[in-house]
Amino acid sequence: MTDRDQGKRPAGAPAAEPRPAGAPTPPAGPAGAPKDEHRGTSNEEGNADQAAAIEHDFDALVADVKRERDEYLELAQRARADFENYRRRAAREAHDAERRGKTTIARELVPALDNLERALRSAGIDPGGAQMPEAGEDSGEPQSEEVSAHEALARGVALVYGELRAALERAGVESYDPTGEKFDPTLCEALSTRSGEDGVDPGTVVETLEKGYRLDGQVLRVARVVVSE
Repeated sequence: MTDRDQGKRPAGAPAAEPRPAGAPTPPAGPAGAPKDEHRGTSNEEGNADQAAAIEHDFDALVADVKRERDEYLELAQRARADFENYRRRAAREAHDAERRGKTTIARELVPALDNLERALRSAGIDPGGAQMPEAGEDSGEPQSEEVSAHEALARGVALVYGELRAALERAGVESYDPTGEKFDPTLCEALSTRSGEDGVDPGTVVETLEKGYRLDGQVLRVARVVVSE
């Protein structure tokens, strides 16, 4: 070392020992420690912010899923209610259509039933249930061909009448006879009046000319009657 170099060193400073060639650089002094501590704190804060953002996104995703679930559940409940209403409405409409069909057919057949009853009465047969006697049963005398044909025809009419009446009853049609009851304009039609017998109050049905018919409680045709004065 020259005197010139020594003149540049501050007075009293120890002489620096020369570092051998290839020797490692000494580690940083205490001045670097605060810098590493600040870097670790920044990393922790960044991780916390990232975790908070992920949690926020997850909560938002869960809220969206719950909202969609509630919407689909409400839609399914509404569809189920609509289907139940449709099923009940279809059943009611089908029942009403069946009832209207029965009513229409019954109203068309009731006059035919009346005509069959008249035919039976003209043949001396009670339409209420009296049966025809078998041929030759009422007397031991042989019957003529004309009488036999008449009885056969009457028996055929009675058979048709019975089958038709039974079919109407199975469909819910029933007949009613208001004789002896108080005249009810919703059930009867007065065709004439007659002086009442002793003990018969005025306004009482004394004779039924044509029976009335009902279907499940609904009047198809009112009874045509004679009322006492």
